[in-house]
Amino acid sequence: MELNQENIDALQINEVNLLKKIAQSLTVNVSQVSAVVGLLKDGSTVPFIARYRKEATGSLDEVAVRSTEHLWNSGLNMEGRRIEIIRGIFDQKKLTEALYENIMKAQTLSELEDIYAPYKRKKKTRGMLAEERGLMSLAIAMQELSDSEVEAKAAELVAAYKAPDDTENPEAASWEMTVANALEGAQDIIAEQVAQDTENRAAVKAFYKGDGKIVVKGIGNDDEKKVSVYQMYWDYTELLSQIKPHRILAINRGEREGKLEINYDVDEDGATERLQKNYITHNAYHKDAIEDGLKRLLSPAVIRELRSDAAEAADDHGIGVFSSNLKNLLMQQPIKGTRVLGIDPGIRTGTKCACMDETGKYLCYFVFKNDKVEEAKHAILRNIKDNKIQLIAIGNGTGSKDVQEIVAQVLAENDDLNVLYTVVDEDGASVYSASDVARDEFPLLDLTIRGAISIGRRLQDPLAELVKIDPKSIGVGLYQHDVNQKKLSETLDEVVSSVVNNVGVNLNTASASLLKYVSGINSSLAKKIVKYRDEKGKITNRMELVNVSGMGPKSYEQCAGFLRIPESSDELDNTWVHPENYEIARAIKNITVTGNLNSSIISELKEKYKVGDTTISDIVEELKKPGRDPREGFPKPIMQKGVVNFEDLTEGSMITGKIKNVVDFGAFVDLGIKETALVHISELSDTFIKDPMEIIKVGDVLEFRIIGLDTDRRRISLSRKTDSGGGEKKKVAVVKKIGAQQSGAPVGSNKNQFNSGVKRNAALNDDGSMYTPFADALKKLKNKS
Repeated sequence: MELNQENIDALQINEVNLLKKIAQSLTVNVSQVSAVVGLLKDGSTVPFIARYRKEATGSLDEVAVRSTEHLWNSGLNMEGRRIEIIRGIFDQKKLTEALYENIMKAQTLSELEDIYAPYKRKKKTRGMLAEERGLMSLAIAMQELSDSEVEAKAAELVAAYKAPDDTENPEAASWEMTVANALEGAQDIIAEQVAQDTENRAAVKAFYKGDGKIVVKGIGNDDEKKVSVYQMYWDYTELLSQIKPHRILAINRGEREGKLEINYDVDEDGATERLQKNYITHNAYHKDAIEDGLKRLLSPAVIRELRSDAAEAADDHGIGVFSSNLKNLLMQQPIKGTRVLGIDPGIRTGTKCACMDETGKYLCYFVFKNDKVEEAKHAILRNIKDNKIQLIAIGNGTGSKDVQEIVAQVLAENDDLNVLYTVVDEDGASVYSASDVARDEFPLLDLTIRGAISIGRRLQDPLAELVKIDPKSIGVGLYQHDVNQKKLSETLDEVVSSVVNNVGVNLNTASASLLKYVSGINSSLAKKIVKYRDEKGKITNRMELVNVSGMGPKSYEQCAGFLRIPESSDELDNTWVHPENYEIARAIKNITVTGNLNSSIISELKEKYKVGDTTISDIVEELKKPGRDPREGFPKPIMQKGVVNFEDLTEGSMITGKIKNVVDFGAFVDLGIKETALVHISELSDTFIKDPMEIIKVGDVLEFRIIGLDTDRRRISLSRKTDSGGGEKKKVAVVKKIGAQQSGAPVGSNKNQFNSGVKRNAALNDDGSMYTPFADALKKLKNKS
């Protein structure tokens, strides 16, 4: 391309090429990417496109649609910046063909910015000054001639040189043209050309990444090293190609805190030799210029990029771990149709308790002191009976052990209650209780009571309650405070939105905090929906949504299919069927009632309603199981009727726990006690695994063997490996006081025994299936009613 004003002004983003790049990256067709981008431009959301526009996208799933959105936006940003840089350098009258080609070849923003960096500075580079002094011809000759010929060429330039008028350019006038200065200036031009060449950069980067090392040193004396949290990194070296993302995050944090010093050990001499071989050199001046270009300019830029790449990859990894954990946490199975007592343990101000009905509606609260056991037991028992409580949720904070013992005594002394309890992770409950959302919900209640309500509700419907809390406060991240906070927040919002739209929302019970994550609904519209509901009463059908202020046609299109109305007279309002497909859904239902949906009828439906096979298939599946909840396949919480303490645990015993947080080096496990256990990655399986998420996820309820108890630091080590000690695994109770743990995959219990001090053994029904006491207790309650 000719570098003139007209052509530079005409530069624009080539969207077709960008679509092709994205399609190649995702291994899909360009037409699929184009369809997604078109829908995004039209205002459609990722969940809507993934669920209701499968015909257009060729059934791309949500991950592919989301990836397309990210790649499209980042691609637009990259190409826009590329054009800005070209125009910026052209305006300075410094854009050469070679420089233009290097800018066009740049693959990352880091490369672009490094190329542009010299042209943003007020001070000119050595190469720029050399060009202004007329040394470009010597630089060209230096790449073609012998030593003596280059020196002769330099002498010719010196003889012909005329210094500029010092009134016009004092800086240029003060420079003296000598053979040595001319040769040095020509080398400066070549050095910058070497450094700006994108192929050189890629080659050096690959060499450093494959052969280079990161070297970390602690800052401080031996005494400081002994107590430092960065002790393992005090004198640490690792290949750049092998260092794990979580170590990069830890090292970078140590550097920010002034505790660690980071350097990159790379072979610059080796890189120089490799680079010089790529050029045909005829003289020592050219070789020296290449070396200078690498060591003075290119190497520092590449090291900066390697650091930036490592930090970005570590950020992405940390955010990815957090996202996966958050998604699995939000997908925990709700305990539907159950009246719950939520308890927020406390010592100084007492333990706060709140009762909720089957829908999560707050009923009442009470407070008791942990040291006044009989009064506490009386209050708990009275409220269980008065409010027909079926399940108790106890927070795992300070004082939880004492409260569990009190609750366990109440249940043991009143076996006819058929009530169980579970310990709930209260991470984020205090954040919620002091938030604007909590104040809006319960303006007259003390924040500690709001915390008890949150604990109870997150058992009834974890998703509906946890969306009210900043995801970073929920406690399932890895170095969440060390990663890019803007990117973390954006990604976590995407995760919450994905889960909410995957599960669906009850339009008449959802809070504004939940509704704002529904496709097509923002915070403002969510509040308007709640206000409309409060003023008009329950919304009776999906079409009524159009009466809500701010609900335009596009918003309605995007959100309607994700909102459920169980109370509606039209059963389709409680399904995934979108209102735009109600006619064909009714036709399909009538056909399936009276006969078979054969290929001939399907063809007629497709022609009449202008839909494809995928839409018809989705509608048929939905009509088979209307309103299904995708969370039903996830494990239920661990239920208890007795209490387990750290002191009750013994090495070698089996215990049931719930995965609380998955990290690179293993997983943290909730055992229903204050202390959280750790299962290291090396103890997760008898075979080697690279990533814990290959075999476990947050929310999994599994059986573990206790392999280590550190009584001083109250640390618990677990294993999922086959017991190598010989003999059969002992499925023993670990409880010395009252009862034992129960869950969807329990340690085991005699289903007829909940008595004080009884140790629990076998845990199978007559048909060999796993026995779940909580399910049995609820069944008895329903039978009574």
